[in-house]
Amino acid sequence: MLSHPGRRAALRAAALGTAGAAAAGLTAACGSGRPATGPSAPPPGPAASPASPARAAAASPRRFPGQPVEIGHGPRDRPRVALTFHGNGDPAIARAVLAEAEKAGARVTVLAIGSWLDAHPDMARRVLDGGHELGNHTQRHLAINELSEAEAYAEITGCAQRLKRLTGSIGTWFRPSQTQYATPLVRKLAQRAGYPHVLSYDVDSLDFTSPGAAAVIRTVTGTIHGGSVVSLHFGYADTVDAMPPLLEELARRKLRAVTTTELLTP
Repeated sequence: MLSHPGRRAALRAAALGTAGAAAAGLTAACGSGRPATGPSAPPPGPAASPASPARAAAASPRRFPGQPVEIGHGPRDRPRVALTFHGNGDPAIARAVLAEAEKAGARVTVLAIGSWLDAHPDMARRVLDGGHELGNHTQRHLAINELSEAEAYAEITGCAQRLKRLTGSIGTWFRPSQTQYATPLVRKLAQRAGYPHVLSYDVDSLDFTSPGAAAVIRTVTGTIHGGSVVSLHFGYADTVDAMPPLLEELARRKLRAVTTTELLTP
């Protein structure tokens, strides 16, 4: 089940073109403590048009009574899981990941970096048009827990403003950058910015280490349970390669990949 050589080759070629995996906008892992390798935020350009009223409106943050401020997983007694993606890197790879999810009827949550949206504003609508969820992963993907209060708040609101401009909403979730867990200060700042909850995760795919698709699949399937929130990344060919067999294995276990909002909704 883990071997899909023909599909892997086609996906890799479509996602990476002639540049190869080394040129795919690599992203820094949120729990690694390493600096982000993506582009720094460019100066704000002309305001992009908000989402067309004819299209489905982007969802806004919701408060989930009974859930903590920082959410790491959903209910364990339901056969649902949330695949969440760090939104950065080559948009061709992002589109390939989204396409694989859609082929399997899966819906995912994308936590976008603001500088990525500045460079690729069309990706916000691509995520939403696929039926997925779009959230905030700070403006520049700095180590947010180490920033001053003013700097951390600017990172949160900077991305929120871009999401609002592109979609009409600040997004459904906020996830802190370069960390699995937010400090109490960052949690407070996220709430001030309009996010009732901070989104963490309980399964780290480690795809940012480029271990190969089979290793990504083993890591996720070895620790995933009903209610799990999985951390994955755009920007890595291994993640594209892993998606079809990973989704097949989830289906075999009767686990449905849904958005994080769906995961937490009764």
